[in-house]
Amino acid sequence: MTTEQRPKKHRRVRVAAGRASRPTSTRPRLQPGGTDGAPLVRASAAGARERGQSPWLGRESRHSSTFETYRALERRLASLSPAPYGAVAPTTAAGAFFDWWVHLAASPAKQWELGHLLLEHLAKAGAAAWRGDDRVHPMPQDKRFSDPAWRQWPFRWIAEAFLLQQQAWHRATTGVPGVSRHHEDMVSFAARQWLDMVAPSNFVSLNPVVQQRTLHEGGMNLVRGLRHALEDRWREAGDLPPVGAERFEVGRNVAATPGRVVLRNRLMELIQYAPTAPTVYAEPILLVPAWIMKYYVLDLSPDNSLIRYLVGQGHTVFAISWKNPDSADRDLGMDDYDHLGVRAALQAIRTIVPGARVHATGYCLGGTLLSIVAAALGRAGDDSLQTMTLLAAQTDFTDPGELALFIDEGQVDFLESLMARRGYLDKQQMKGTFQMLRSNDLIWSYRLYNQLLGERQPVSDLMAWNADGTRLPYRMHVEYLHGLFLHNALAHGEWQVDGTPVNLGDIRVPIFNVGAVQDHVAPWRSVFKLQALTDAEQTFVLTGGGHNVGIVNPPGQPKANYRVRAWHAGDRLLTPDEWLAATTVEAGSWWTLWHDWLARHSSGQATPPPIGAGGDGLTPLDAAPGRYVHGR
Repeated sequence: MTTEQRPKKHRRVRVAAGRASRPTSTRPRLQPGGTDGAPLVRASAAGARERGQSPWLGRESRHSSTFETYRALERRLASLSPAPYGAVAPTTAAGAFFDWWVHLAASPAKQWELGHLLLEHLAKAGAAAWRGDDRVHPMPQDKRFSDPAWRQWPFRWIAEAFLLQQQAWHRATTGVPGVSRHHEDMVSFAARQWLDMVAPSNFVSLNPVVQQRTLHEGGMNLVRGLRHALEDRWREAGDLPPVGAERFEVGRNVAATPGRVVLRNRLMELIQYAPTAPTVYAEPILLVPAWIMKYYVLDLSPDNSLIRYLVGQGHTVFAISWKNPDSADRDLGMDDYDHLGVRAALQAIRTIVPGARVHATGYCLGGTLLSIVAAALGRAGDDSLQTMTLLAAQTDFTDPGELALFIDEGQVDFLESLMARRGYLDKQQMKGTFQMLRSNDLIWSYRLYNQLLGERQPVSDLMAWNADGTRLPYRMHVEYLHGLFLHNALAHGEWQVDGTPVNLGDIRVPIFNVGAVQDHVAPWRSVFKLQALTDAEQTFVLTGGGHNVGIVNPPGQPKANYRVRAWHAGDRLLTPDEWLAATTVEAGSWWTLWHDWLARHSSGQATPPPIGAGGDGLTPLDAAPGRYVHGR
């Protein structure tokens, strides 16, 4: 029995993170005393009213109209003052620190443990200084002290003293009884940020590698570094790409796969790529990228382009290129990205390729949106999709990774006030957040090479793309943070499309789901949770690399590898650790695996469709990559 023929099953009761999912609530939203809302619902008998119907015990609350009036005034006045600097709300940071400090002060056992650790570290440092051997080793990914110059005295002792301090702060900020997990993560993260900043590798007086270079060049490395620092500041102030990124020109050597824009609306352009073979697979592919990035991460230089690879394998490929929103787009919400984005693209594709179902593919947030649309289409009995592929995309936000450090009620309120000034979240704000998540690699290592050693590191196509940022509309970002990160509404079956809840259990098409081992934006264990949310046939692939490198993984990479395992309805659900232990590593790129999977789920070959459909209002417009990709 095929996937399309399989009778629809009742959605399974989902258990994740130790709790069953909550059913969608249909209760009225009430206010205490019945003010500013519907009148109180009175129960006919004791115990007949649900807890959620109590105006005092309900999970949700609603602000009064008076509060909303004053909030609007507050934000209008705030827009007249300079925007606050930083990625974290001051009240959120203060609350986390206070929670940690009070509980640490109230725990003699934790204090004794830290005192014991201090004595151990003093003994280790003394032994290392006396014997001259390595007693403390950095984490495998920490390359700051890998140069042989750090083995010389006194730099060996300086490095080991810093590493011992790093261990002490980790012990001090974790495992304090009574501290909430979120606050513990925030305080531990703040300690790492501070330690990365004061690491001896960042200072000329403490870094033997920089000292040797300075003596060898007579200080010219520092002169070059100063020039590099001034140039970087000038480019940031002018919203210019980093030095070296000019080698990659959109439309020339990146985003250069031939094609035409066949649809343009206020939110996106739909690009159809020209075929390179006399026959193609009957079902076209639609690529839905995230709008926190430019789409051409999927169409980098020719050897790194997933789009060019798919076209070369005989697929008809369409891709959405999102508009970079501005203040006029502040009221665009998730439903707009649904209708003006994915559904508009699907309708255009079915006009250009009549009767064909679509291999829909979503990357990052684009994959989350695609899963919402697929669930809504499944609920409506719409057969537009042949398969669904998700690339580093989360559908369950119970454990969303390190981004959760910046997301709680206080932080979201801070971001709302910040976005209300302009109508969008600025790309510099997002850039700062992602840099903090990897400050050692993206800030301090960059400073070491460019400013202290005076070396400009070469810029790759992926790095140039990463610097070409976008903005996020106010309304969409608020809905995204509240609905997905704070309330996990999609996994709970509470996310609404046009006012009606959607359920991932309504997805019936085969799913190809890709996670990346080192992904800190969409952790693979979080991506993996989709297996518990739908009975659809699923193939889960775990690839090496991170959020971007793991996806941009063309054939021919010598270290490329992946794991893959299929799951069908009725099979036992594995935990991520069980899946990892039971699945062997395969050498090669997951791109070839995915192409073979798409071929198996296609109905055969056909003549390539025309570019656009002029008679149906889809006249080809600009050549790829179109106009929207150039918006800054």
